[in-house]
Amino acid sequence: MLPISLQPNGGRAVIVGGGDVAARKAESIAAAGFPIFVVAERIGDRLRALLIESGSAHEQRSYDARDVADAALVVAATDDSEVNARIVADARAARVLVCDAESPGRGDFTMPATERLGTLTIGVDSGGRAPAFSRRVARDLAAALGAPYADALETLAQMREYVKDTFAPEERAPILRGLAEHPIDQLAAAPVTLVCATRESKLATIQSRSVAALLAQRCVVTTLLGITTAGDRDQRTPIEQLGAVNVFVKELESALRERRADYAVHSCKDLAGLLPDDMRLAAISHREDPRDVFCSARYRDLESLPPGAVVGTSSPRRRVQLEALRPDLRYDPLRGNVDTRLRKLANGEYDAIVVALAGLKRLRASAAHVVPFPIERMVPAVGQGALAVETRADDDHLAALLRDAVNNLESELCVECEREGLRAMRAGCSAPLGIHASLSEGKMTVHGVFAPENGILTRAKLERPVSTLQEARALGAEVAERLKASVMPLGVER
Repeated sequence: MLPISLQPNGGRAVIVGGGDVAARKAESIAAAGFPIFVVAERIGDRLRALLIESGSAHEQRSYDARDVADAALVVAATDDSEVNARIVADARAARVLVCDAESPGRGDFTMPATERLGTLTIGVDSGGRAPAFSRRVARDLAAALGAPYADALETLAQMREYVKDTFAPEERAPILRGLAEHPIDQLAAAPVTLVCATRESKLATIQSRSVAALLAQRCVVTTLLGITTAGDRDQRTPIEQLGAVNVFVKELESALRERRADYAVHSCKDLAGLLPDDMRLAAISHREDPRDVFCSARYRDLESLPPGAVVGTSSPRRRVQLEALRPDLRYDPLRGNVDTRLRKLANGEYDAIVVALAGLKRLRASAAHVVPFPIERMVPAVGQGALAVETRADDDHLAALLRDAVNNLESELCVECEREGLRAMRAGCSAPLGIHASLSEGKMTVHGVFAPENGILTRAKLERPVSTLQEARALGAEVAERLKASVMPLGVER
């Protein structure tokens, strides 16, 4: 047996018979929205009351085969088994679904006992073996579930429309599955509506939408507030020369302070080690691949570049590590979003560029040759690959909601280790500093690299058991001390 739900779509249901069984079937079919037409020699009081109330058509006469010709479905509910059998045969000849109320196995479908909570329909089908018991079970279920389930369905209908209007088809299924499992008491309330401050680049929008998708699973509707930051307005000057910290962050924080936005999504590597006192880091997302990646239209890897080849990067961290690997190349500034950088590469302005692999993956972008650098060879920026969700420091309820929806504990431990190292080094997000932590079977491995103003490249690597934020931060501080204490000639690795 395959339970299905039928939409009326204007189709007419024909009911042959006028007793209580016919009345019960008519009540269920009419409640589902089908226009009904009743044919019976005698029509009982219960069915007659329904016909009068609904204004449904009926004729008091014997059944005729022509009655089923234009029906969407037919119910045979007379007290004559031979008539019912003829109705079934006529309906099938006309290719119309038919229910035999007397002998369920003879028809095409049976009708479950139904109870309705708002637009939520609860159906129980015993296959015709115990209709009265089916009705009892349906009543018991409706009483046990109550009005919150009806309210939850209305909320889910609203969220479904939001999800369809906001997210790509491939993104919708996990959101809707998550919503269906959300606690009923929370679904029964109206959806929460929040505003997310985000940079306006394509990558930033994708990142913010990924956070909005996780929130949507918890019945939160997000509107994106696009903001152009200082770093976006000036795409020529190297970031370290812009004369300010947090060049991709400050305007988003201003939107939070002014309550134009409720939360902001950042690339975690754009954040300074210390947030303003009135801001808090509510959640760290699951981390995308954190490695830097070599991209070229002509050369297969860094070693294939001829001496003097031009490599584009505006990151001091990348530059000092690249110079240690290939001091014979020319390193020119490269600003702009990822699409712009790839276009400049394709246009021949650079022989190669180095960007974050996470950005390429999120954009589904690439170049002819794409080769990720091993972590120990090119240490990534603090927080690279992770998204940071920021909100006002005094908004405890929202911070808890964001953490529950977005935070990934493994990523948080690793990023907090790295950020503690950044704080201990007293370095900005554009400093020639790289710290990367990874966690495997309870052991955290941290790589660090730093180049102070004297040009000496310092490297460090530590491993420790880590299971708490306190332990992760302590390891980050230890890596920072090792970086400050251990100075080596440029290009020499320990």
